[in-house]
Amino acid sequence: MKWYCFFLGMMLGVPAFSQKVVDSSALMKDVQKLSSDQFEGRKAGTRGSRLAQFYIIDRFKKIGLKPFHDTYEYPFFFQPRDGKRTMGTNLYGYIPGQLKTVIVVSAHYDHLGIKSSSESQDSVFNGADDNASGVGGLLALAQYFKEHPPRYTLLFVAFDAEEAGLQGAKAFMKMPPVPAGQMRLNINMDMISHNDKNELYVCGTRQFPDLKKYIDQIAAGSSIKLIAGHDNPDQGHDNWINQSDHYEFYQQKVPFLYFGVEDHPDYHKASDEFQTINKSFYYKAVQTILDVVKKMDSDLPENRFSGARIMN
Repeated sequence: MKWYCFFLGMMLGVPAFSQKVVDSSALMKDVQKLSSDQFEGRKAGTRGSRLAQFYIIDRFKKIGLKPFHDTYEYPFFFQPRDGKRTMGTNLYGYIPGQLKTVIVVSAHYDHLGIKSSSESQDSVFNGADDNASGVGGLLALAQYFKEHPPRYTLLFVAFDAEEAGLQGAKAFMKMPPVPAGQMRLNINMDMISHNDKNELYVCGTRQFPDLKKYIDQIAAGSSIKLIAGHDNPDQGHDNWINQSDHYEFYQQKVPFLYFGVEDHPDYHKASDEFQTINKSFYYKAVQTILDVVKKMDSDLPENRFSGARIMN
């Protein structure tokens, strides 16, 4: 197995010394599984979503995340545009740290489900990049910190119904497991595996400028281009502040960093499959995000930044 991981890492363009940090085999297996037809596109409230929940819960258990109140499952109800009341389910567990203050690591696991496509006969929208990739990254980070106990308490959250208007994040922030004031930072991952230019964006340093020095330090040594941006309110659709689950944390004045790639030809299409993600880039993106979280965990002061610029 060690030799397999070594050679797989070499194929992905990862230096041999970093092989033990992120398990590339487990990372790819998680994304391939979650984006398979078995889960029927993981639309909130569907059978495929429930099957995906079972898979993620099993991974939480194997990693050793601690549940709140003896469960990883937190259901909520919402009403989508079609008017039918739907149940979603957030999944989360934690790794206790030296501090009771919490860093929330998040990614949504839902996608668009099954629907007709004019571009192909494939009706299952599997969402490999959006957002099986973020969940794969979340599981990889959880595995690392389970083996390397953190300073902050780390809460790992797989949100449901992001595609329905951030409904899972809204439900989470209405009834959080810890008060919002106890949350030091949200690290959110949404679409981190598909980019042909070796670029991963991090959104949020404009709003929380004291976070940028940590990003710059990791970017300087990263094998990908880690670029701060997409957080200018004047950018219109290119402003990502309100475009994923981190926005609900921002609304509660919790600092955030959102990692993602720019839209690509497979975005919200049936062609967003495991075969179309950039596997070498994905591995290196997860490694870079892990380096950021490690840096935040070790160096981030426990008190909130006084220089934060809250801008809606």
